[in-house]
Amino acid sequence: MFLHTNVAAQQATNTLFGVNKGLSRSFEQLTSGLRINNASDDAAGLQISTRLSNQILGLN
Repeated sequence: MFLHTNVAAQQATNTLFGVNKGLSRSFEQLTSGLRINNASDDAAGLQISTRLSNQILGLN
């Protein structure tokens, strides 16, 4: 019994998965109106934003 694999179809599926992942991230940013939605978007930027927000809350 022989098992055949369709390498081209596997590569196309992997490429499509990557494109869908990027598209999903773009839609998430567009719908929220925020540049940073998760720490994975910009870890340093999220830290700075959180620190500034806490400083502002401390002033109020």
